Amino acid sequence: MTRQEIEREIKNIFQREFEIENPGMDDDLRETYEFDSIDAIELLLEIEKFLGSELSQEEKKQAMDIRTINQICDYIERIIQTRKVSVAK
Repeated sequence: MTRQEIEREIKNIFQREFEIENPGMDDDLRETYEFDSIDAIELLLEIEKFLGSELSQEEKKQAMDIRTINQICDYIERIIQTRKVSVAK
């Protein structure tokens, strides 16, 4: 999965689930869009659907400091990479 595909899907999630059109990639979600903890939980559920599997407790903890769409994309790329390495072992 490419970075571009991840970005496109995350933007689709924001449009579909949070009614945020074309969010800025580096906008602080909390400040700019009043994104709260309930929204964050909903986003994690959408990320699980996107990845086709549940996030581990550790993966969920890693999401706690995410503030921007770019950080969300980085986070998903790390999860995909970590899972590929785990499968390869």
